[in-house]
Amino acid sequence: MNNSTAGVAFLALLVVALVAIHVPLGDYMYRVYTSPRHWRVEKALYRVIGADPEAQQTWPAYARSLLAFSAVSVLFLFFFELLQDKLPLHLKNPATPMTPSLAWNTAISFVTNTNWQAYAGESTQGHLVQMAGLAVQNFVSAAVGMAVAVALVRGFARTRTAELGNFWVDLVRGTLRILLPIAFIGAIVLLAGGVIQNFHLNDQVVTTLSGAQQTITGGPVASQEAIKLLGTNGGGFYNANSAHPFENPSAWTNWVEIFLLLAISFSLPRTFGRIVESKKQGYAIAAIMAVLAVSSVALIGVFQLGHHGTVPTAVGAAMEGVERRLGVADSAVFADAVTLTSTGAVDSAHDSYTSLGGLVELFNMQIGEVAPGGVGSGLYGILIMAVLTVFIAGLMVGRTPEYLGKKITPREMKLAASYFPVTELLVLLGTGIAMGFGGERAAMANTGPHGLSEVLYGFTSAANNNGSAFAGLSANTTWYNIALGLAMVIARFVPIILVLALAGSLAQQGHTPESPGTLPTHRPQFVGLVAAVTVILCALTFLPALALGPLAEGIH
Repeated sequence: MNNSTAGVAFLALLVVALVAIHVPLGDYMYRVYTSPRHWRVEKALYRVIGADPEAQQTWPAYARSLLAFSAVSVLFLFFFELLQDKLPLHLKNPATPMTPSLAWNTAISFVTNTNWQAYAGESTQGHLVQMAGLAVQNFVSAAVGMAVAVALVRGFARTRTAELGNFWVDLVRGTLRILLPIAFIGAIVLLAGGVIQNFHLNDQVVTTLSGAQQTITGGPVASQEAIKLLGTNGGGFYNANSAHPFENPSAWTNWVEIFLLLAISFSLPRTFGRIVESKKQGYAIAAIMAVLAVSSVALIGVFQLGHHGTVPTAVGAAMEGVERRLGVADSAVFADAVTLTSTGAVDSAHDSYTSLGGLVELFNMQIGEVAPGGVGSGLYGILIMAVLTVFIAGLMVGRTPEYLGKKITPREMKLAASYFPVTELLVLLGTGIAMGFGGERAAMANTGPHGLSEVLYGFTSAANNNGSAFAGLSANTTWYNIALGLAMVIARFVPIILVLALAGSLAQQGHTPESPGTLPTHRPQFVGLVAAVTVILCALTFLPALALGPLAEGIH
């Protein structure tokens, strides 16, 4: 089987698997978030944190609980990292010192589900921090995103109420009933595929085939690898992330990892459809995600096989940056999947991609990572785009827009419209400031358009809570650690507050029956309209920056 045929088979099998789990996994998550029963272990956790699982929260209370939990998580992880040399299972001689600015950046990164890493994991973080700090945040930060998505869906489903559910119940159920069992199974599968799981520190010295001495760091990798992908986190135990053979040993584990990072996000539209009692609405949202995803995969495949870039041209090697054991097609699908979601894991060097291949990765993040997006964040992101679309369609026909039986009044429109510019302002402002100072420009490995692309990619990744990087940017400086950390925290929590406020506003409305003038939101026409609005809004914002970066590089 040649590489092209193998790549098509790889992708086709992935699509079949995602379609197969869409209904059962989506229905299971629906039952998790609507069940009136609490598990015993859940009741014990509620007692520990002092939460009443039967109490319903308004959107401000829901938001306060979420922000308080996240703030405590940041502080815990920040001090955990700074004090790790005094704890068990720490590295004896860490290559990168954990400075306060780096600890701040990392704590914010993992709590916001970004998992940006300005350090090499195996030579910086000890095993205890990896397990009890980073891996724990992989679970709960993903559960936070899912909780917000479910709260927004309840806003559409409920009428004449100010209540959106209980954040603590949604957090605990998302973690214990969804993420933990699936991650456990995923870890077993990855172990069977050769991903390591041990407690070896950086004291295992081996002799290589050439006779040199090399230190091999082991660790609890499989357990962290499963949740980093399932929760669309992306932080690598090793600096090479999923290109490292200890994290991703073979082509079939590469397929499993892509499947894990897409599974929940592509199934959540089914959960949405069940909660709003309209399965066809869920299928419409899944179709929008699929249209954008398929288009993106096709484009990156074409550009990677038929174009040039700065790095491949400079070294005279078309395979530069691509993991040879996986091939161009499989590497490109992985790169596309992690930027379409908020995963940030890599199995190849994105900085070495062709100029237009890198442009697709950038654009995937800039449209808001909604195809299918991060766990939870992808669903509430595409629902915001649906609200914007029905408003635009309402302007065209001269009537008050409606979506799922709720009128989109000026209040709802202001909240939805305010959601979109947050990340765009952070990306463009951060990139502009970085390019305006010589010290920050010096962190670029390349000059010209490709150097701009490195900085643009860094702020795009941070502001969209992705975490992947064009590796040519040396981001472990005080300025970049603070600036990127601010981008991550603002871009995570300001949109979440707007989403919860929108959910609260919708829940207080009654139900508006469909009329002859109501725009059908379950037909192909609406699917295409939402996809077009998503792409156009992004292009209007980012096209000038992309023209100076990857587009200029592509025509050079």
